[in-house]
Amino acid sequence: MGMNGPGTRSLPAVPQKEGIMAESQQYRLSVPVDASQAADFKPNHPVKVVAYPKRGEARESVVSLGANGKATASFTFDEAPGAVQVALGPESVSADELKNLQTITANVPASSWTAAREVTIPVVPISTYYWRWWLHWCRSFKVTGRLVCSDGSPVAGATVTAYDVDAWWWWTSQEQVGTALTDASGSFEIDFTRCCGWFPWYWWDLRYWAVDPYLVDQISAVLKRNPGFGRLPAAIPAPSLDVFQKLLASSAKTTRAGVLANAVRPAGNLVDTTVDPDALTDLRDQLLNVLPREFPLPIWPWYPWYPWFECGANLIFKATQVCSGQTQTIVSQTIADTNWDVSTTFNVTLTTNDQACCAYSCGDDCPEGNCIVPTEICDIIVGSIGGNLGAPASKPSQIGLYAPGTQDRPFAGNVDIIGLFGSLVNVDYYEFQYATSAAGPYQPLPQPAVGGFDRSVLVTLPGPSFSWPTVAFPATQISDGTIMRNVIETITHYQNNHGPQEWNTENYNLLVVLQSLNNLLNGTYYLQLVGYVRPGYTGDLALANTDNPGNPGILAICDPYRGDKKENNWWVVTLDNQAPGDTDPSSIPNGGNQPCGLHTCTDQPTSAILQLAILHQDGSSTVIQGCQTISINCTDQLQIDFAAYDPDGFLDSYSLLTLYGLDESVDLLGLTASYFGPSPIAPSWAPPTSQVGPDYPTALSQLASSPVWSGGSIRLTVSATAAFPTTCAYLLQLNVYKRPIVDCDDDDAQRNLSYESFTIQNNCSSS
Repeated sequence: MGMNGPGTRSLPAVPQKEGIMAESQQYRLSVPVDASQAADFKPNHPVKVVAYPKRGEARESVVSLGANGKATASFTFDEAPGAVQVALGPESVSADELKNLQTITANVPASSWTAAREVTIPVVPISTYYWRWWLHWCRSFKVTGRLVCSDGSPVAGATVTAYDVDAWWWWTSQEQVGTALTDASGSFEIDFTRCCGWFPWYWWDLRYWAVDPYLVDQISAVLKRNPGFGRLPAAIPAPSLDVFQKLLASSAKTTRAGVLANAVRPAGNLVDTTVDPDALTDLRDQLLNVLPREFPLPIWPWYPWYPWFECGANLIFKATQVCSGQTQTIVSQTIADTNWDVSTTFNVTLTTNDQACCAYSCGDDCPEGNCIVPTEICDIIVGSIGGNLGAPASKPSQIGLYAPGTQDRPFAGNVDIIGLFGSLVNVDYYEFQYATSAAGPYQPLPQPAVGGFDRSVLVTLPGPSFSWPTVAFPATQISDGTIMRNVIETITHYQNNHGPQEWNTENYNLLVVLQSLNNLLNGTYYLQLVGYVRPGYTGDLALANTDNPGNPGILAICDPYRGDKKENNWWVVTLDNQAPGDTDPSSIPNGGNQPCGLHTCTDQPTSAILQLAILHQDGSSTVIQGCQTISINCTDQLQIDFAAYDPDGFLDSYSLLTLYGLDESVDLLGLTASYFGPSPIAPSWAPPTSQVGPDYPTALSQLASSPVWSGGSIRLTVSATAAFPTTCAYLLQLNVYKRPIVDCDDDDAQRNLSYESFTIQNNCSSS
């Protein structure tokens, strides 16, 4: 298609007499322009003129039109340039952009240079249409903003990138328009210019299209409201108008043959299909007769779409940051987050995910005084954990458990202990001591149980640029002159020796990682922080002055009511770790029949399939053994005896499924049961239970006494044909879960699994 647009002219050159130029080897092209007849003309307005020679690089010149609306652009060439194309546009457009925009152009034939070295083409007039268009052709955008964490703290040293998004149907294209680095306050600025008036084919060729899962879901949801559309074709990566054939076929009004023939250029396969943008208008008219009238996003075909003429910007943002040595994606907006048609001055606040390094600030929560506030255990507010500061009254058995009376969850593995020092605390190192009762006596935690950690600190480098390297805060053994203490350095002491720092908010208030597994017996423990001073990094520890008479070195809890009696700090936590080794009474080494493998040889919790039997209508029964083939009839019942048991009393839930075919399953606990209660064949290591659950809240409703639910041996009897709906090979799977929060992660880390496979011949099924 070349450059020829609506303003293109092929002009005869006006040869110049040989004169001074005859002594030069250069060639000169003069392009007079005239905007005097354009409405709204303003003098001194710059116009860019670009010459594109057949041979050599483009030449560009910016001319300022005088009061008479006229000016001349001149270009020189070291050799005859051959045919030259000339294009006019506003000053803000680059030479590369101008040649692909629909604008005023002129052609200088190669023959013009045969008779003369200096050529002046006829005056190129600038019409009102182009003059007015050029005023809005390129827009300069200034995007300012801040990058913050969810608590509002600034994110420094992150790279923020802005993308202009185009979307039609379920395909999107993202064009990077600018990038910036956030400063120490999290602020950034991105400046960019966008031009419009492209040739559609050129604009389209610059875009890389991809299927957007969000748009696929949204469009599918809208079309499902009309069952006449049927099932949509798969969303292939490259745009293809074949996707619309079923939609058009669903309407009697459509004449899709001609539309699709013009809109889709022939291709070897769908991935290579090329879309002709000029045909989209006709196709849109057809689709609007078929599709629902409304759609939640302003995309084609619900909205007109001529992006090659669109000068605005639809922005999304992404941000990355090098945090603790790892590059993390901390903002990743999608089409659902698009800022549509933003103004040329646009301000935005971006909130990161939890992977960002954020500058710490305690804000309005900064406590005053020589004291400490126990705040969290494993990022759980201590007031949600029985027996801690601010927690409601609990039974003694609920002390140290999260959500006492409802969830009753103990802790296991590595347990984060978190607190906030008061503004007047003068502590260089601290030690955690523990006791099994609030009154004590307290003794230092064993050395293996005291876990250190790393914090990230902001470093400003020349440029400026920023990084977040880690600083280790290990558990260190230092003598107090009598014994070795397992202590951790405070941030205040570190800064006294290394200067003020900007710290990452993530674990600023972390005090110790309690490494409980294999280091502390299961049970309830009270933890207390004791402060020490040691200027510099040599010498012995001495107890810190904590303004707490009778309790040297022990920080009191910060209390806004100064007249209240001082109360020593404490955190209380209940631990329930799995015992090491094979503690499973149902395992083969311990006299049972379960091998260790997918089934974990632990009794915390125990899972075991005790017996499977088919109960027949005549009163007889058939016991199912693994790998057997069993026939069932319409009136048969399936009887399952199984154990879901935790001797520690912290059972959470269990599930019982039959798996068969291709990803098919039956939830046996969801079937109508003729019996669901204690098993009469319970082994000694899993006693029968009347609180069958199958989960802790249900067990509480069955009169289990908080916080204890051990489960036990259970019998379930259901319809055999409901459990085994067709003739097939089946896998019976029992999953058992405990309640502990392991390594501060709210998951089901303490679990067990038992399974048994067999084949069922269903004589009642039509299969």
